[in-house]
Amino acid sequence: MAIYCMSDIHGEYEKYMQMLNLIELSDDDTIYVLGDVIDRGSGSIDVLMDMMRRPNVIPLIGNHEYMALSCLRVLSQEITEESIAGLSEDVITGFLEWQNVGGQPTIDEYHKLCYTDKQDVIEYLGEFELYKEVECVGKTYVLVHAGLDNFAADRPLDDYDLHEMIFNVPDYFFTYYPDKYLVTGHSPTFNIDDNPNPGKIYRANNHIAIDCGSGLGGKLGCICLDTGEEYYV
Repeated sequence: MAIYCMSDIHGEYEKYMQMLNLIELSDDDTIYVLGDVIDRGSGSIDVLMDMMRRPNVIPLIGNHEYMALSCLRVLSQEITEESIAGLSEDVITGFLEWQNVGGQPTIDEYHKLCYTDKQDVIEYLGEFELYKEVECVGKTYVLVHAGLDNFAADRPLDDYDLHEMIFNVPDYFFTYYPDKYLVTGHSPTFNIDDNPNPGKIYRANNHIAIDCGSGLGGKLGCICLDTGEEYYV
């Protein structure tokens, strides 16, 4: 019975499956996926469909899921002249912004689904949680996609809104909690200044950054919270 964290799969279905095999994920284990499951790679829907079948995979929302959700709801509707005419400027802007960050492969995959599967995907994305606080081997971990914008040590996690948790790049040189570990994805570790191991999991100042650049030519990383062991595909 182990607890794992993985993030920013970005549609790399083969890497995702290889990682599950590498860690030998069992039904008794739990793996938290810290957002940005989709986009860029060509297997986003395949990853989602597999995650949906696994009750021990707990997804958190990332900025890519947030951007996709409203767009996919529009795409699931019947396309008519009226529905096209009724598209607001905000919806159109949202589509363009999503495409600019790699949403087109997900759109292409989504169009190939039957109606029922489309609805299941939308419902599943809507169930992604914003954060998790996990106790493991006497340590406390705060899991969130990007970070904690407008941070205050005494501020309850429930007080942060979605934008403060899925878009902010954290300060990796600042200790957010002296008695907790902040685990994040979102920003590839090869972008962290003075990182001695760019492209691998970064650990410093009670911060664990696990986005190793999958979808940008980098690795898919995963960490076991019980042992601290790191895994890479």
